[in-house]
Amino acid sequence: MPNTRSFKPKNSDSSSLDINELVSAKGRSAYGGDDANTGERPVVRQVHDGRDSYTTRDVPTVDVSGYLDIMSEGHGFLRPKYIPSDRDVYISSSQIRRFNLRPGDFVEGGAREPKENERYFGLLQVNTINGKSADAFVTAPGQKSKRVRFEDLTAIYPNKLLKLETGKFPLSQRVIDLVAPIGFGQRGLIVSPPKAGKTTILKDIAAGITKNHPEAILMAVLVGERPEEVTDLSRSIKGDVIASNFDEPAENQTRAAEIALERAKRLVEEGKDVVILLDSITRLGRAYNLVVPPSGRTLSGGFDPVALYPPKHFFGAARNVEEGGSLTIIGTALVDTGSRMDDLIYEEFKGTGNMELHLDRSLAERRTYPAIDIEASGTRQEQLMFSEDVYKMMGIMRRMIFILGPGERAEIFLERLSKTQSNAEFLSNLRDVK
Repeated sequence: MPNTRSFKPKNSDSSSLDINELVSAKGRSAYGGDDANTGERPVVRQVHDGRDSYTTRDVPTVDVSGYLDIMSEGHGFLRPKYIPSDRDVYISSSQIRRFNLRPGDFVEGGAREPKENERYFGLLQVNTINGKSADAFVTAPGQKSKRVRFEDLTAIYPNKLLKLETGKFPLSQRVIDLVAPIGFGQRGLIVSPPKAGKTTILKDIAAGITKNHPEAILMAVLVGERPEEVTDLSRSIKGDVIASNFDEPAENQTRAAEIALERAKRLVEEGKDVVILLDSITRLGRAYNLVVPPSGRTLSGGFDPVALYPPKHFFGAARNVEEGGSLTIIGTALVDTGSRMDDLIYEEFKGTGNMELHLDRSLAERRTYPAIDIEASGTRQEQLMFSEDVYKMMGIMRRMIFILGPGERAEIFLERLSKTQSNAEFLSNLRDVK
C-alpha cells in the first residue's frame, strides 16, 4: 500500500464544510497548480461564507493520499487504509465532478488542516489520480469522460492458469492446481466447515500467487474476523489487507468490502490482473442482513432476501476480461456451523461460482492436511487453462483416484503426491502406469 504522510486531525462535532472550490481568473491548471500564463498560484475561495479569498500560499498544506470513498450526498473522503479513520481527508463534490473521479480511485494531493468547526483535513488540490497526472482526467464541458467503465468490459471464461505450485510443499498448492485449478478471472468458492484449515489454504494461495505472479495485485478482504487472525494474515499476505473485526459495527464491515471492490474495479479498468481473497462471504452476508432496510420478508434462519443482493454483486464482479485484465475472487463459505442462516447463504451462492474447493471435516479430524474433498471439488471449463496432453493426464488421475474407496482416496493421493517433486513429475508417473 502506498505510504501517506501521517497527521492527526482535530476533533469536532460537525462535518467539514465545502471549501474546496478551486478558481482563478484565467489560465488555471487542472489540479490547482501554478497559473500557466502568469506563474502565479490559483485562488482558493471560501464559497461558504463569502469572505475574501486567499491564495494557497497563505494556507499551509500537507501531502495526503488515499482511496476515494464517495458518499450519497456527493462529497467524498480519501481513506488511507480503505476503511474510515481519523486520518481521512474530505474532498468536495465539485472536485469529484471536475476530475471525473470514481469510488476506489487512488488520489494524491495537498490538504489543509481542519478549522475549529471541522473534523477532517480538506483537500485543496489534486495532483495525481491512480498514478497519472490529474490533467488527464479533466474533460471539456459537455464532453464525456474517456475512462473505460468496468460494467462495459466483456466477461469471458478464465483461459490462463493462476499457478500456485511453488515446490514440493505445501501440498495444498499442488492439490488445488490438479483438482480445482484457479485461472485469472476465476469466481471461486472455498466451502469449509469450522476448523478444517481454510485460513491456511488462503495463506497458501496468497503465497503461490505472490511468488509465481508478482505482476498480479493481491488484496485480502477480511470481514468479521478475529483480531489475531487479522494480524496473522496481514503478516503472511504480501498485498493490501482490508479488515474489519467482528466487534466492529456491521456498517464498517460492509463498507470495507465495498471500497475494496471498487478499488479492484478501477485497477481492472486499467488492464491489470487483480486477485481478491474474501473471508468470508458468509459473514459478509450476515453483516448486510443487519444494515439493509427490512423488506418485510424473511427467509429461513431470519435472513432478509434483500441482504443477498450486495454480496452477490461482490462475488459476481469476478471475471476474465476480453479487452485485457481480470478480477479473480476467491471467497470462503462456512457450512456445518449449526446455523440455518449460514446454510442458507451457502445454498444461495452454490452454483454462482465457476470453481469450488470443498474441505472435509472428517479428514481434518484425522489430521490429514490439506483436508480437501477431491470428489466434490472442481473447476468449470478447466480445459481452457491446460494443454491437451496435460488435461488428458488430469482426467486419468481423476479416474484412478475414484477407483479407490471413499475413505482412502485423499490419504493415498496425498501420499503419492508427496513422493514427487512437482505436479509435472506426478502426472508423468501416471503416464507410465496407465
